[in-house]
Amino acid sequence: QVQLVESGGGSVQAGGSLRLSCAISGFTYKKNCLGWFRQAPGQALEGVAAVDTWDDYYYAESVEGRFTISTDSTWNLFLQMNNLKPEDTGTYYCAARADNLCGRITFTRADQFGYWGQGIQVTVSS
Repeated sequence: QVQLVESGGGSVQAGGSLRLSCAISGFTYKKNCLGWFRQAPGQALEGVAAVDTWDDYYYAESVEGRFTISTDSTWNLFLQMNNLKPEDTGTYYCAARADNLCGRITFTRADQFGYWGQGIQVTVSS
């Protein structure tokens, strides 16, 4: 059974930093795409960043240069978020796509990811 569990969310003032973690278990696909999405209140789900097993990295324009996605050898996914802005507020989800890589368009499409975490809140105050 595949499980994705996020941690590391919280509240921070604008300009601050947070590091999200996602512990992935039961996911054994050697070819994959791992990503982060977020959803602000009343807004659609937005692809934030993704990385695949070919080490291709993708970022939304709104976070380019401020957020960094990374993985480790034990199936953990991370999102380092620096210089946070109030518009970064939302629920953040980690997601996994099996048997396929990411793509410039694909990483923004939630329907391309079959496995999801439960979400974690990030609040940035001005």
